[in-house]
Amino acid sequence: MTGFPTTREVPLNLKESALLFIDVQNFSVRRDGGEFLEVSDADIAGKYGYYFERLRSLAIPNMKRLQAAFRHAGIEVLYTTIESLTLDGRDRSLDYKITGFHVPKGSWDGKVIDEIAPGEDEIVLPKSSSSVFVSTHIDYLLRNLGVRQLVLAGLVTDQCVESAVRDACDLGYLVTLVPDACATYSQERHDNSLRTIRGYCRQVDTAALIDEVTGGHLNK
Repeated sequence: MTGFPTTREVPLNLKESALLFIDVQNFSVRRDGGEFLEVSDADIAGKYGYYFERLRSLAIPNMKRLQAAFRHAGIEVLYTTIESLTLDGRDRSLDYKITGFHVPKGSWDGKVIDEIAPGEDEIVLPKSSSSVFVSTHIDYLLRNLGVRQLVLAGLVTDQCVESAVRDACDLGYLVTLVPDACATYSQERHDNSLRTIRGYCRQVDTAALIDEVTGGHLNK
């Protein structure tokens, strides 16, 4: 890209793009992950039923498709997970301490789920705040990688994903959000978040973005 774009609806320049998965980890995806370990079966089926069904039937399958397509196109794929730099979590944000989110350094909870396991040379950034741009050096890394267009997918739509969208936009990236590769705890929350951040990013569903990245070859 040269000059200043006048719209966010800019197709990806593959050489200046990267895909970032946010918090798609055992802690927040698995029934026995730390976020849900003490939640009753009744609440899992009721309060969190929508969330787990969306993960199973839509969000994670689409994440896998995106990962495969971006790798095929030679585009950088990165991951961030909630994980402290210490065993006791003393480095966590005050917000995470109050919330009770504690993912010790090197723990199973902090690992990206097997379905989209990082490749041996892909970057994984542990974070200890809602926004990956606050508690990691991702901005520095992306600039070193020559990234100007950032694609975001992951968990949860109206919290850590939305924080990343806003911060990436303010730092000068063109942001593409993939709504059907994201999830939160209700459809209402998901839809409200998409409306709220529409002014910060373009929003493109998985199939259309894969067509954009691969010229339509992987969706046929």
